[in-house]
Amino acid sequence: MSDGPRVSTRRVYTGRVINLDIDTVRFPNGTLGELEMIRHPGASAVVPFLSDPASDDPQLLLIRQYRYAAEQYLYEVPAGRLDAGESPEQCARRELREETGCEAERVEHLLTMFTTPGFTDEKIHLFMATGLTRGADAREADEFIELETVALSRALALIQQGEIVDGKTALAILYAAGFRAGQ
Repeated sequence: MSDGPRVSTRRVYTGRVINLDIDTVRFPNGTLGELEMIRHPGASAVVPFLSDPASDDPQLLLIRQYRYAAEQYLYEVPAGRLDAGESPEQCARRELREETGCEAERVEHLLTMFTTPGFTDEKIHLFMATGLTRGADAREADEFIELETVALSRALALIQQGEIVDGKTALAILYAAGFRAGQ
């Protein structure tokens, strides 16, 4: 967000993952109001293709990760916060390696999205990775992850059936399927 509509800001919480500010803003009609804004450094997520994305039904590597907020394991693509000074592509490569143990020959930017612009400035940069080689993962202590190889057709069916409910994952897979795979 540019400082244009922001009149003032007050930090009310600083945490490990997020910060909370109360912003006084000038709305488009000229009135002033206060908004609670979660500040986030941004993140990257990556759709790992185990086989050629142009093949008939390419294989993806998804993770099933326990998410406390959802109180269940969710299908996701590897993702995580940008470290200070880290580019979105560097973050995507690091998260792929940490969560799956894979290194990618090629990482291609798909799009950048706001997660929930009603209350956070968090952006996630979505990528797809190809030419994977497997190695050892380096998960964080609070990451409970299982790897699952899934055909693209099955991943799309899981989205349609409401079994992939993570927004970044659904959008990244749909985007990769619609605009990159098979081209």
